[in-house]
Amino acid sequence: MKLRGNTCVVGLQWGDEAKGKITDLLSEQSDVVVRFLGGSNAGHTVVVGDRTFKLHLIPSGIVHEDVLCVIAGGVVLDPEVFEQELQNLCDGGVRFEGRLRISQTAHVVFPYHKLEDQLRETDSGKGKIGTTARGIGPCYCDKAGRTQAIRVGNLFHADAIEQQVRRIVDYKNRLLTAMYGSAGVPVEQMVAKARRYAEILRPFVCDTTALLQEAIADGRRLLFEGAQGTLLDIDHGTFPYVTSSNASACGVSAGAGVPAKVIDTIVGVAKAYTTRVGTGPFPSEQDNDIGNRIRERGHEYGTTTGRPRRCGWFDAFATRYSIKLGGVDKVALMLLDVLSGFQTLKICTGYRYKGQLLKSFPTDAEVMKDVEPVYEDHPGWAEEIDGVREFADLPANARSYVKRLETLLETPIAIVSVGPERTQTLFREELI
Repeated sequence: MKLRGNTCVVGLQWGDEAKGKITDLLSEQSDVVVRFLGGSNAGHTVVVGDRTFKLHLIPSGIVHEDVLCVIAGGVVLDPEVFEQELQNLCDGGVRFEGRLRISQTAHVVFPYHKLEDQLRETDSGKGKIGTTARGIGPCYCDKAGRTQAIRVGNLFHADAIEQQVRRIVDYKNRLLTAMYGSAGVPVEQMVAKARRYAEILRPFVCDTTALLQEAIADGRRLLFEGAQGTLLDIDHGTFPYVTSSNASACGVSAGAGVPAKVIDTIVGVAKAYTTRVGTGPFPSEQDNDIGNRIRERGHEYGTTTGRPRRCGWFDAFATRYSIKLGGVDKVALMLLDVLSGFQTLKICTGYRYKGQLLKSFPTDAEVMKDVEPVYEDHPGWAEEIDGVREFADLPANARSYVKRLETLLETPIAIVSVGPERTQTLFREELI
């Protein structure tokens, strides 16, 4: 795929669409790769030959030795996860010195955020939303509340940060004790962690907004890497069963600190079926042998949590909503190989609610839980396709399945993936 200018990669479903692979592929033609939202609740897997890298915070472009990688201000950063990722990259032979930057305005995830996340979920009982318990939501809550928030830049003001941590931990402990009967976290331990976090992050921190604006002015090619998926967007997803940041293309400008007009192409990534982790509405879910078969063939277990993903048929109605919301130009269809062997495939083309076909996608969870999916059948194919390297060589029914999805999505499917490795990618050159 030939990149023209600056590109953004976003998920079109409920996350886990294999965005890491697409970002990795497009990074070969990019100068800078930018992670602009979310935190260590994301899990992007990159396979390079016999090496597999599982990344949660560091952009997927890091495996390319000439690419500058940026963690922008819209991200909430867990320094302990970051440090472990650095070690994993070192162990895998990836050198990152001088080409990894962190925004001074990114917010810091502390252990008390994780504890609050766990206690809140447990206390919610049947009303829990299925978080990863990585402290992401509580950290974003503090960001919005401002007075209890700590940004990366704060860590380097030694006297001020100690006072700030003591004040915040006192507040948090009183809150956690009153709400959940928890003893909270040791204040001296949190002060020590703040000092430790400063040392971990110091070599990488800079004003990434100025850095990116300079890169744009110099004509360098930027690739913006999304996390989670559009249907998990805090404002436009299936609320409240969403993440805590803008996981659609709408979040790029605010998260990265660049004007929206600098993005030339938006690539939306979707699986050839649909998955979801945790609770929340999922109209095309197959909680049966079909769903189990998809899960086992697709190895559908969370990169971050290891939880089994819920699996179902492709939801074209929901995916088209994501495409229109984000202004997506091209689609990358992933894991088509997982569907080999099904005699018949189903595609969800719309929802029926109280006997009426809906004209637009409902983000209201109360409506979503009562919708009835409308399906059309499509003939499957028996052949395994993970060895195919040209779109024209796919079985006829596989090609027609892709083209039918393309029609329903009203957007060209320019990339088709038939396996996790870079070579298992089919580029439809006439659409690129």
